[in-house]
Amino acid sequence: MFPDTFLNRQRGAGLPVALFVITVLALIVVSMAQQQESAGAAVGQQILSQRAFYAAESGAQVAVTEALDGGSCGSVPGAVNYTQAGLTGCSANLSCTSVQADIDGDSTLERVYTLVSVGQCGSGAEAAFRTVEVRVR
Repeated sequence: MFPDTFLNRQRGAGLPVALFVITVLALIVVSMAQQQESAGAAVGQQILSQRAFYAAESGAQVAVTEALDGGSCGSVPGAVNYTQAGLTGCSANLSCTSVQADIDGDSTLERVYTLVSVGQCGSGAEAAFRTVEVRVR
């Protein structure tokens, strides 16, 4: 008789407390996993953005060289596609305008080129674009 009366008197809260603790820990783990995933995506987008900047900068350097060597905006290519390591899959769209202006104040007109390079890396929702504008004479 003793064991039967002992079992009937027990009123524990161990099971509900254990379920509550397990649920809270599971929610913490899920939120940490989501935070880690979004942080990883942000780092990936930042790297892609940096690559797009370097593609735009390299495109601007190509445009400056071509404009100054060729002597006109017609010698600047419309686009540059990169195959080198680090910029693979990136491109730069180039545009050029030129004006005659007196820069030195000596009434001699000089040609001033405005070169715009738009670098792009990635595609779709994960595409990154950066623009570099350069003026040279």
